[in-house]
Amino acid sequence: MAEAVPVRCPACLRENGYTAPVFPCACGSPVHPPLDLTAPPDPLTHRTWSDSWVAVRCESCGRESEWPQPELGCGSCGTVVRIPVHPVHPVHPVHPVHPVDRVDPADRADQVGPRGGGGVRDGSPGAADPSRPAADGRDPHPAHIPLPPTAPVPRPAFRPVTIRTARDAVATAALYLRWLGFQDVRQPDGRPIPSAAVDLRAPGLVAQVDPTTAPAGVRAVECVWLNGLTASATSVYFALAGYTQDARARADDLGIPLFVMDLTGMPQPVNDPADELVGTGA
Repeated sequence: MAEAVPVRCPACLRENGYTAPVFPCACGSPVHPPLDLTAPPDPLTHRTWSDSWVAVRCESCGRESEWPQPELGCGSCGTVVRIPVHPVHPVHPVHPVHPVDRVDPADRADQVGPRGGGGVRDGSPGAADPSRPAADGRDPHPAHIPLPPTAPVPRPAFRPVTIRTARDAVATAALYLRWLGFQDVRQPDGRPIPSAAVDLRAPGLVAQVDPTTAPAGVRAVECVWLNGLTASATSVYFALAGYTQDARARADDLGIPLFVMDLTGMPQPVNDPADELVGTGA
C-alpha cells in the first residue's frame, strides 16, 4: 500500500493526507498513479468523462492503461480536488545513445577490472550493492509503514472498485462498510436513481450513499441521523461531491461519520467521527 502524502486544499489551505489507490495490472503487478506533488491540486467543479481518467504505466511489464484520476475531498471545507499525475513518458529514449554506452559488457568488465582495482574482472558478473538505490531511484529497503495505532485488529488493505455509475457508488460503499467490519450489508434492489440518495442497512448500521454531483447539505445529514436514532444504529454518510460547511458542522455535533468517494472508489474520511470509525472498525 502506498504511503500517505500531504495535499493542501486550495480553498481553505488545510493539508489532508492522501493515499494513492493501487490497481491490479493485467500482469498481476500492483499499479498506482505517480502523483505530481509539485503541481497544485485543481478544485473539481465540473466532471467530464474524458477528464476522469489518466494514463499510468506498469513498472513491471510496461503496459500503459487508463485509470481513474486521483481525487480527494478536503476534510475541512469539503472541497473536492483533482491531484495532478506525472505524464507517461515514451518507453524508448528520444535522444541518441552515446557511443560509450554501447560498449559490450564483457569488454567493459575487462577494462574496469584491471585498471580500476576492485572492479569486475574477467567478465564475471558482479553482485549488486544493496546499499545503492535502484536504477529507477526507489529505495531497495523501504521504511516500514506501521498500522494505525487505534486499529485493534489489523485489516487487509481495502481494494477499491472504479466508480462509473451511481450503482457503482452504492456497491463501493457497501464493500467499504463490510471492510470496516459490518456484517450482512444489504443493498436495495433495482438500479439506483442518480438524483437520489440510497440507503444501506446492516445490523447496527444505517448508511446513506449520495451519488449526485451536488454537495450534501444539513437536511441529508439530519435525515440519516434520525434513521439511525430510530433503529438504534450507527449512522454513516457517503457522498461523491462532498458536503457543505453547515452539513459538516452539524455532522460533527451529531457524531455522524462523513466519507467522500472519488472515482477511484476509495472512500476518504472527512471528519473526526469518520477517522474514529476507520481506526476502530465496526
